[in-house]
Amino acid sequence: MTEVTRVPILPIAKGSLTKLWLGVIVAILLGGGLAWAAVPKGLSVDTLVAGTGDYPQEGDMVFVKYKGMLASNGEVFDESQDIPLPIEGVFPEGSPFPVEKDATIDGFYLGLQQMQKGGTYELFIPSEQAYGAEPPQGAPIPPNADLLFEIEVVDFMSREMFDRNLSILQQAMQAGGPGGLGGPGGPEDAPAGPPPGE
Repeated sequence: MTEVTRVPILPIAKGSLTKLWLGVIVAILLGGGLAWAAVPKGLSVDTLVAGTGDYPQEGDMVFVKYKGMLASNGEVFDESQDIPLPIEGVFPEGSPFPVEKDATIDGFYLGLQQMQKGGTYELFIPSEQAYGAEPPQGAPIPPNADLLFEIEVVDFMSREMFDRNLSILQQAMQAGGPGGLGGPGGPEDAPAGPPPGE
């Protein structure tokens, strides 16, 4: 029969068990952090420059300057254009967006309601709150793309005020405005022949 040599187990050094448990806890926290980082992100609004005052409400028209990018690589797919709307006292600068469900993608609709006048924001929109698996045909947005927008909120107004101001603008354009082409005082209303007194 063979003999088994018994080797006595040395006692664990004082504090080693604590270090072992601390190592296990750190490993669990690291694993949890990595798992959390892998979870898809939700809609987020980061403030780059703080705005002031109230937040746009359902039904308001928000005037913004924006740049839309693919979150994966920063490629710009859309950018606000200067439009001939800014008329002092009638419309501010920027592109108007209605804060209405289904007027734009869900993430943009929800994000606008978290922004203040004069502020600049970075809006992250996950694909399920953007275009999902079916972006518009011909758009430079791939399926299931997360989107990132840089947005400056110039101003906002109620839908009623927007419609009233639009009506004023349309009437002024149809009439040609005071002294404008096509309106009273325009070139076609000038008297024919030499100026008076000649």
